[in-house]
Amino acid sequence: MKEVRFFYAPYAAITHELPEEEAQHAVRVLRLDAGDEIMLMDGNGSFYLAEITEATKKRCFYQLKETLPQPRQWQGHLHLAMAPTKNLDRVEWLAEKATEIGFDELTFLNCKFSERKVLKTERIDKILISAMKQSHKAWKPILNEMTDFKDFMKRDFKGGKYICHCYGEENDVELGKKVLLKDVLKAGEDALVMVGPEGDFSVDEVLEAERNGFQSVSLGESRLRTETAALVAVHLMNLFN
Repeated sequence: MKEVRFFYAPYAAITHELPEEEAQHAVRVLRLDAGDEIMLMDGNGSFYLAEITEATKKRCFYQLKETLPQPRQWQGHLHLAMAPTKNLDRVEWLAEKATEIGFDELTFLNCKFSERKVLKTERIDKILISAMKQSHKAWKPILNEMTDFKDFMKRDFKGGKYICHCYGEENDVELGKKVLLKDVLKAGEDALVMVGPEGDFSVDEVLEAERNGFQSVSLGESRLRTETAALVAVHLMNLFN
């Protein structure tokens, strides 16, 4: 039996034509043609079984055969906010793996000790789409542009709010007591976890986050790279929901 291929078509229900990049992949790479069945995903909770009606070198048209609304695989809105690493490959790896596991929103933070102050999100967005197709996720994570830490603190968020950092209680008595993230996450609750840059959040940033309702948390005794800590946070949020 021929495998049904997945394609990202955010307006699948109304356009009846694959986006240009998806069309070229279908026709030039996979050599699909009229009569072949494909599965479309709109990134907003629905799959669509479709049949190709016409395929040219650059365009691919289809007819919908069945709409397949997908149940959510987790509860709550899971939001990761992280300072991007200097090495862009690590950011891309995190975006891919977090999408495969499952989460809802990704925000990049510009912090005091950030080594990367500018990040173009176009390629990250393509990685999110690719990972969504590969893992058959019905929802595409929201991707936000780089946001200054102070501006991020001004936003309203529902649910649990947590900040991961490496400061210890013994020499930073002014900071709130840290607890393990796994001990404070609540099933079914929206959750936002912040992960800092390679140089960690500054003490002032941690204090500001705590003043804005964030709880200081730890991911365990191991010292983790930024992208590893971010993935652990996503995995924990997903497991609890």
